[in-house]
Amino acid sequence: MLKLTYTQSSFYLECLTLSLEEWLVQRVILSLRVGQSLSIQPSTASLLLPADLPGLEVLKAEVKRDHTGFITLCACDAEYMEVTLQGSWLLDSSEDALGVFFTTISHHTEFFLHKLWQEAETWVRCR
Repeated sequence: MLKLTYTQSSFYLECLTLSLEEWLVQRVILSLRVGQSLSIQPSTASLLLPADLPGLEVLKAEVKRDHTGFITLCACDAEYMEVTLQGSWLLDSSEDALGVFFTTISHHTEFFLHKLWQEAETWVRCR
């Protein structure tokens, strides 16, 4: 399972070993215990990867093999590739645009995308 946590200034991508169901049950129980309401909505989330990032061609091949449509790639411009994921938003009742996006795709693709995202964080700083 991939989890994207959005905050006011950034986001963080995690690759979790829990199943979507296990993770969601834990979040619902936590919300019930602290008295926080939740909203879950089907949606998409996107992240950018540098177009010249090593390993991006492997991700393109993984996406071609994945016939679910839960992950797509699109060239934004000469510098960035947009990765779009189908999944769900988990939002609390606040007015802020804070939330967690979660999705499941093949374990191999989840792991590889997470690895590329980590490398992109370093890649961009070293340019």
